[in-house]
Amino acid sequence: MRERATFALAQMTVAEQPELNLKKMEEQMREARERFRAELILFPETCMAEFSRGMTREDRYALAETRDGNFVRAVRELAARYEIWTVFGFYERAETPDSENRSYNSVLVLDDAGEIRAHYRKTHLYDAFGYRESDDYLRGDCLFAPIESPFGKLGLFVCYELRFPEVARAERAAGAEILLMPSAWVKGDLKSEHFGTLLKARAIENTCYLLAANQYSKIRMGESAAVDPMGVVIANAGEGERVIPVYLEAARLREVRKKLPSFEDRRGELY
Repeated sequence: MRERATFALAQMTVAEQPELNLKKMEEQMREARERFRAELILFPETCMAEFSRGMTREDRYALAETRDGNFVRAVRELAARYEIWTVFGFYERAETPDSENRSYNSVLVLDDAGEIRAHYRKTHLYDAFGYRESDDYLRGDCLFAPIESPFGKLGLFVCYELRFPEVARAERAAGAEILLMPSAWVKGDLKSEHFGTLLKARAIENTCYLLAANQYSKIRMGESAAVDPMGVVIANAGEGERVIPVYLEAARLREVRKKLPSFEDRRGELY
């Protein structure tokens, strides 16, 4: 991991129209670069569009697009213009005959030239708390493979996957130092408590930085946050739309992993 890096969490209210979200993303990218000199900006899950409950599966599928679609191309142009690594969620069209008008809940990682460096399809869908994401979306078939970056090795998972310790552990086992989590965490009883607790747990048990960018709206919770490898919250967006900086230090990662070698102390033969 590089000795010091500055990232930005973009907490945003997602509109139904992709063009409005693109405009907002540009504003937040500009702020991240000009105000904080951020080198990477993390946007929420599915920040391409908000789907109202009245929309049919066919309506949603019609809005989805491939990795060569207009929305993705526009974000790539913005990443290159502002020279900032960009992580964002979009609805990816499934081009298989058995998709039944379902798309993928996908994330792209772009470098500061706008080139696609990684692609991930959410594998654990939110079939919980009375909602069934799998009714409208397809599951990805493999976890994110951590990638090298100028800042360190990046791992990634999406929202509901925070509840599965195996996902974050697989990222750590593959060398991740910084875990990124685009999210659209919904408000509800104890949901804020779960969010904060699980962020800390995943960071502590894997001795990684963990950054989560969440949507904010009448139903989305906000509270985007960053947690260091010892579980200390180093940034929190609270409510509203905002961009907040996160300062990452390799010395902190080394210090924690030296005095808390729990990952190395695992006894895999027992489990």
